[in-house]
Amino acid sequence: MHSNRGKKFFAPALVLIALALFFFVATLFPSSVTAQKLKQLPPPPPAPRYKPKPTPTPTPTPEPVYEVLRISSNLVIVPVSVTDANGQPVLGLKQTDLQVTEEGRPQEIAQMGDPEQVPLDIAILIDVSSSVSERFAFEEQAATRFLKEVLRPTDSATVYAIDRTPRLEQARTTADIAAAKLMTIKAATGPSPTAFYDTVIEAARYLAKNTPEQHRRVLVVISDGEDNFSNSVRDSEIAAYRATESESDSSPAARKRIRAASEAALQEGHRKAQAQVQREVQTANAVFYSINPSGESIKLNVISTRAEDAMEKLATATGGSAFVPTGTAALAGVFNRIASELRAQYLLLYYSNNESSGTAYRHISITTPTQPQLHVRAREGYYPKGK
Repeated sequence: MHSNRGKKFFAPALVLIALALFFFVATLFPSSVTAQKLKQLPPPPPAPRYKPKPTPTPTPTPEPVYEVLRISSNLVIVPVSVTDANGQPVLGLKQTDLQVTEEGRPQEIAQMGDPEQVPLDIAILIDVSSSVSERFAFEEQAATRFLKEVLRPTDSATVYAIDRTPRLEQARTTADIAAAKLMTIKAATGPSPTAFYDTVIEAARYLAKNTPEQHRRVLVVISDGEDNFSNSVRDSEIAAYRATESESDSSPAARKRIRAASEAALQEGHRKAQAQVQREVQTANAVFYSINPSGESIKLNVISTRAEDAMEKLATATGGSAFVPTGTAALAGVFNRIASELRAQYLLLYYSNNESSGTAYRHISITTPTQPQLHVRAREGYYPKGK
């Protein structure tokens, strides 16, 4: 009995000792395993070391392509009006129907714009001086009708007043807006100076700057062409006056000599101004049309005749026309004539094969060899751009 009872007490004690040893070993063994695993991991990679990037070597600027500039500089644009023997516009012509020569050398037409497709930019210049004020209202009405009848939605108009200084009345806009503005301009009520040359020059420069190069540019001037206030004219008058002040001799011969010198100085001033006007209009690739409302009275004095001659010369040089209607009733017919020419105005583009340098004036000629009966109106020449 006693031995069995001892075995009963001994067995639980062994169990407790075994459990104690188990927990003791369990707490030590996992930590040693974990430590072993951490030691086996590879060391972390070193932190990246960034090196500063070297300053890139700047790419050299390419040399200018002078060939491209040369090609663009010798492009010549020529508005050309073609009419039949009755003055009616001739449409439907092709490049092969026209021939271009420059200084006698044939040129190859690169492109030919049809009148119905090439947009039109017109600058109307109306004289507001007292010399034309009697017919001013009728001139405004005729010019207004002209703009509305000739211009299409793709076209545009600009309005200038010829006054003591150039006056831009309406910047480039539609026909309706330009016509409305035109009717608001008032003529001078008394004697007033006129800067005719300066106004034509400013209008030509305006078209050159504010309209696409491959549009048809036209100046339509309603004026007698007389100028007494443009810069070059004023300078010549001042020089002539100062020359008389320094003259002490009051004899008839001296007075005659002074008058002759004064007139010569004034004529030289007009000549220089007219040459500048022609150059500016031709440089702008514009066509000049003039309408002189003075009628037959221009033959009554030297000043009027000189002014009209200058406008006719400018019109011929640029491919336009100069009109002197016999009265206000004929004014509408003149505008119709201009409209007919514009409806038959092609735009020729060619690259001049003239390799000479400089900007000297070059003469050109446009003909229709296959139809010699047609009448061609075009500019007589141009000033090349510097290469």
